[in-house]
Amino acid sequence: MTDVAVVGGGPAGLSAALFTAKNGLDTVVFDTDETWMHKAHLFNYLGIESEDGTAFLEDSREQADSFGVDRRQGEEVQTVEQDGDGFRVVTGEGDLAADYLVLATGANRGLAEELGCEFTDEDVVDVDVTMETSVADAYATGAMVRAEEWQAVISAGDGAAAALNVLTKEKGEHFHDFDTPADAE
Repeated sequence: MTDVAVVGGGPAGLSAALFTAKNGLDTVVFDTDETWMHKAHLFNYLGIESEDGTAFLEDSREQADSFGVDRRQGEEVQTVEQDGDGFRVVTGEGDLAADYLVLATGANRGLAEELGCEFTDEDVVDVDVTMETSVADAYATGAMVRAEEWQAVISAGDGAAAALNVLTKEKGEHFHDFDTPADAE
């Protein structure tokens, strides 16, 4: 059992995982490492002058790991389904129950379709501004929800939006993940 299951280990998935784990939620990321980031070089990501996509992923994984994310590298999710008030994530290694689900599988929308999420006329997953789908407590991010705007920085923002909504629900009030210089000391 975990609080948050994230399917996908690119910018959206790792961003969501970072926010939720950093703020005390047990978070598991399933990452097959099939992200487009391995084909990218970042010049347009705020705060990064120039970085290879694979190096960016390594840095992002290390940061998520430092906050206690349970990253299941190479573990492929076969199916996801609603299970009572939560979700069941099924892999070749077994099942995992989760209260919240974040889908971050790029343009592969199969799991969202299987889960019963609504789609738009553009054949992308229909989400609100918090990235929540028509299935309560299930979120979709990045290329799953956009016909063409596939950028690492947009995807990371989608993951953050999903995570902040999860944290808002958990805390019972609008939640901001805002640190000050004193927090870093």
